[in-house]
Amino acid sequence: MLRMESDSGWWLIRHPDHAELAGAFAAAWGNAQFRKPEPRARVLHGIARHDDGWAARDGHPSITRQGKPSAFSIELVGKYSAFEEIDLEEYLAVRDRAVRMIAEDDPYAGLLIAMHTYNLLTAHADRSAIAPEGLLLLDAFLERQRDYQEELRARIEADPSLEPDAKAGQMILEHFRLLQACDNLSLLTCVAFDAPAHLLHPLPLNDGGAVEVKVEPLGPRHFRLAPWPFAEPELQFSFPARHVTGTLFDCSAQLESAFAVAPTEQLTVTLSE
Repeated sequence: MLRMESDSGWWLIRHPDHAELAGAFAAAWGNAQFRKPEPRARVLHGIARHDDGWAARDGHPSITRQGKPSAFSIELVGKYSAFEEIDLEEYLAVRDRAVRMIAEDDPYAGLLIAMHTYNLLTAHADRSAIAPEGLLLLDAFLERQRDYQEELRARIEADPSLEPDAKAGQMILEHFRLLQACDNLSLLTCVAFDAPAHLLHPLPLNDGGAVEVKVEPLGPRHFRLAPWPFAEPELQFSFPARHVTGTLFDCSAQLESAFAVAPTEQLTVTLSE
């Protein structure tokens, strides 16, 4: 779950809906300067479906020790330090499922998700927030993920439907970075981030170079991107969310009940050149 504070409570966004928004950004990505992803269908599939494994968990939202919805929030942008608020074994099982449920049918899309998961749990994880027994679980998980990535790379290499360029390690790395970029832009949207940011990695250009894309907030869920990576000068995207009233909850059951009866509404994000 992702949470965005409102005047009277919280907007809650499911992980799969956040990922679909990332996929919509990726589908619009590319112009005279920025390279469009190819093989298009497989890359877009990986980006849009990279959090499908969270669907069951997000159907039963829980609370933190402080009584807030347990969710990715504005405080976590740029880091991942909330391990003390989750059951690590359950969390890793969700992460593994999110990779494998896509990779079994589409190893190319699945590899991008696996790389995203591994990066999140290495480059961005705060290991100091994990108990020693949890670190053993995490490191065993990461070792299995490395092995699984090698299996997926072998399946990709043997796939006759893919062009040699698509199988190249550098091209796969570029697509992983696009997933990271679109995921991060979606996260900034879903928490209504209000400070300057960037899209994590240098992103590929048509001339063979790469450049970092900066993000400037212009208003609530309105951002300027520079350099501009889309064909149209301004774009608007919608995504579903549910609103629950109240800042703090006495128990997870109270939050889950409020979430279950809340109507699904469409929020928007505007991107400007």
